[in-house]
Amino acid sequence: MHGLLNRAIQCFLVDTYGGKCWTHVARVAGVEPGGFEAMLTYEDSLTDAVLHAAVAHVGLTREMLLEDLGTYLVSHSDHEALRRLLRFGGETFLEFLFSLEDLPDRTRLAVPDLEMPELELAEDGEKGFLIQCRGGWPGAEFVLQGMLRAMADDYGALALLDVTDRRRDGATLTVSLLDATFHSGRSFSLVAGCP
Repeated sequence: MHGLLNRAIQCFLVDTYGGKCWTHVARVAGVEPGGFEAMLTYEDSLTDAVLHAAVAHVGLTREMLLEDLGTYLVSHSDHEALRRLLRFGGETFLEFLFSLEDLPDRTRLAVPDLEMPELELAEDGEKGFLIQCRGGWPGAEFVLQGMLRAMADDYGALALLDVTDRRRDGATLTVSLLDATFHSGRSFSLVAGCP
């Protein structure tokens, strides 16, 4: 597993549950107390051990923990650069959804060896969408679900999301866009530092 993902899990646990949580998880999983180096690669089994220890310690299911990680990656102030990168996907949440298929390629421009799931969007009714999430790493669909929830809120849209049809090689996310302009959303400017 890419160190960037492992480091994201580590930072999420520290920022959300505190340093003592990370210390406990690291000890149980057999990780050095300093944690992960973002640009190294680690055995998948080590990532699984970290997630298993985190789930046991915080009392959430693995799916819920990964969804919370996705929300954290978009909404935490330390990850404003990721939020900004995602907001370049469109002026509205609907435009953003239609840009999702390009996200893995855009990510590989920045981090070529980061394994990302392939995404395919299809319309499902008047305000519904299906996102096929194939490949990547186990649980990527739940991280994506959390990211999409946070992005819907960021755009001011009201959307229901659910992971369905889980398979060994991926899953389907359903998106029901109930109200594209539910609230004003967060401000965004093409120029960093401007309102």
